[in-house]
Amino acid sequence: MSNLVIIKNKIEKFNKIIQVSGDKSLSIRWVLFASLSSGKSKAYNLLMSEDVIAALNAIKKLGIPVNYKDNVCEIEGKGLNGYKYKKNIVIDAKNSGTLGRLILGLIIDTPFKIKLIGDKSLSKRDFKRVTDPLSLFGAKFKLHNDKGLPLTIVGTNKTKPIKYFEKKGSAQCKSSIIFAGLKTKGTTVIKAKKSRNHSELLCKYLKLPVNIKNKKNFDIIKVSNANIIKPLNYKIPSDISSSAFFIVLTALNKNSQIIIKNVNVNPSRTGVIKILKMMGVKIIFKNKKLYKGELVSDILVKSAKKIRSINCPTKFNSQAIDEFLVIFLVAAKADGISTFKNLEELNQKESPRLKLGSKILNLMGIKTITTNNSIKIFGNPALKLNKKIIIKNYLKDHRIFMTSVIAAMTFGGEWHIHDKDSISTSFPSFLKIVNKIIK
Repeated sequence: MSNLVIIKNKIEKFNKIIQVSGDKSLSIRWVLFASLSSGKSKAYNLLMSEDVIAALNAIKKLGIPVNYKDNVCEIEGKGLNGYKYKKNIVIDAKNSGTLGRLILGLIIDTPFKIKLIGDKSLSKRDFKRVTDPLSLFGAKFKLHNDKGLPLTIVGTNKTKPIKYFEKKGSAQCKSSIIFAGLKTKGTTVIKAKKSRNHSELLCKYLKLPVNIKNKKNFDIIKVSNANIIKPLNYKIPSDISSSAFFIVLTALNKNSQIIIKNVNVNPSRTGVIKILKMMGVKIIFKNKKLYKGELVSDILVKSAKKIRSINCPTKFNSQAIDEFLVIFLVAAKADGISTFKNLEELNQKESPRLKLGSKILNLMGIKTITTNNSIKIFGNPALKLNKKIIIKNYLKDHRIFMTSVIAAMTFGGEWHIHDKDSISTSFPSFLKIVNKIIK
């Protein structure tokens, strides 16, 4: 089967109702919390992507029973200290930074050496942001080139609470410390730059000893040793990062409308909505409700009559870090120059996304000025492509692939997009939903 997608035609106007896959961040976190619980947890609409399957395989290696049948996943947790540590365990995080970084906090007490590996892309990413604070608990690490994977951890049964200032706005780092704190006697204090708060909301719902004080730019999080984590039955809401591709597809296509059902619209994740609204895209939340700590809503999107350029407020960066590639596509059709700053975290993802995002725009004929942490995009409202564009050699980054598909469908031209199987890490049903919209 070919791993190449060729798109030759722009999409016609459409009016559709869709539902995208379960939220990846919540799916992985459910797996990890359920593995620490005392009893059986069930999940419905769990995202069965490579990243989430890697999380399930990881906890199975730690002695936690997992059963998946009829679209229901069941995990039988053995308690906060219920992992069965053995010699020579190797955990493969595949492409998942969330799994790779969070699980280190869970295995902080392993008496045996555990090796953590990942694919080529994940192996290049920074793990010191997690191992530095976790080493303060008493664990010992050895990293490849003092930064990445493969790494080894040897934990301690005498973890000690820490105080740590998380300055990067990394939800993965913050969550890993929270997990380690739950296994540690005493109180761990984290001063954390604003970032996604899924872990904190799950802790609150599960009534764990995690106290959060929200400041303007930082949160103060106090974590104490937990005695028990109750089982968690969870219907995973849809992923806003996956939804973003179809929000942009609709915004850039004339006379079109879409409703995306039951999406997680956690305010720490909705930067893409705020940014696109500032740029003139009509987006409405309908049927909002609170579900186990998370805000969930249907999202109605209508075509934008005119795209405005933006000097993007940096306060939205952490809320939209996974969506900037498709936001750049909107900026490409804006009237004027759009500026995005302080995006160094974009290069800490599966690929150097800032660099590759700029490259895609240049292939489309859009002028950009890019530094190591910023980009200026010179929009062209009349942009229509009539040439061949080849997208390859991007470290099989799923978001590069999906962004390229959306660009092909909205701007025209003939696109040859390689590494179709990259979407299996996060959104295996992406092309099926695209085909549903086309029909």
